[in-house]
Amino acid sequence: MVTSKGAATRRRIVEAAADEIRERGTNVTTLDDVGRRSGTGKSQLFHYFPNGREQLLLAVAELEAERVFDDQEPYLSQLTSRAAWEAWRDLIVERYRDQGIHCPLGVLIADVGRYSPAAQAVSAQLVRRWQECVRAGIEATQAAHEADPALDADRTAAAVIAGIQGGVTVLLSTGSAEHLEAGLDLCLDRLFAWKPERERR
Repeated sequence: MVTSKGAATRRRIVEAAADEIRERGTNVTTLDDVGRRSGTGKSQLFHYFPNGREQLLLAVAELEAERVFDDQEPYLSQLTSRAAWEAWRDLIVERYRDQGIHCPLGVLIADVGRYSPAAQAVSAQLVRRWQECVRAGIEATQAAHEADPALDADRTAAAVIAGIQGGVTVLLSTGSAEHLEAGLDLCLDRLFAWKPERERR
C-alpha cells in the first residue's frame, strides 16, 4: 500500500523528470539528473520505478497528457463560437511554440511510444479524450447554428487533432509553428464555412 508520503515522493520524482525534459530534452536527461532535481537517491528512484528510465518516462507521459487538458482550459470546454475556437487555437499555437523542440509529450511519445505498448495506450487514451472534447465543441457550435449541421462531428474532430499533432511533429523537426497554425486555420475555415439560409439570401 502506498502511503501519502510515498505518493508525494513519487509525484516529486515524476515532476522533476518532466521539468528536466522540458528544459533539456529526453535524450540528455538521466536518472542522476532527476535524482538531483527531486532530492532523491538512486535507491528511491528504483523503489518507485523498478524498471528504470522507461517506466519513469511513461509516468512523465501520463503527467504531460493530463497537462494537455489543464493547459487548454477553460477554452477547451467553451468551444461554441468562432471567437471561442480562435482563442483556443491561439492558445494551442502559443503553448507549442513556447515549448519548441522540447515539447515533452511529443518527444516522449516519439521516444517511448513506438516501442512500448503501455506508452501507446497513454497516447491512444489522450487522443481519444482530446477528440471527444473537440467533438463536443463542434456539436455545441452546430447547436448554436454557427457550423454546418451536416458535418460529421467525430470525423471533423479527428481531423483537428491530426492537424495539431502533424503540426507539432513538424515543429519538433524544424522549430517552426507555421504548419501547426496553417493546419488549425484550415480546420476552422472548414468548420465555419457554412452560413445559415437566412444569411445566404
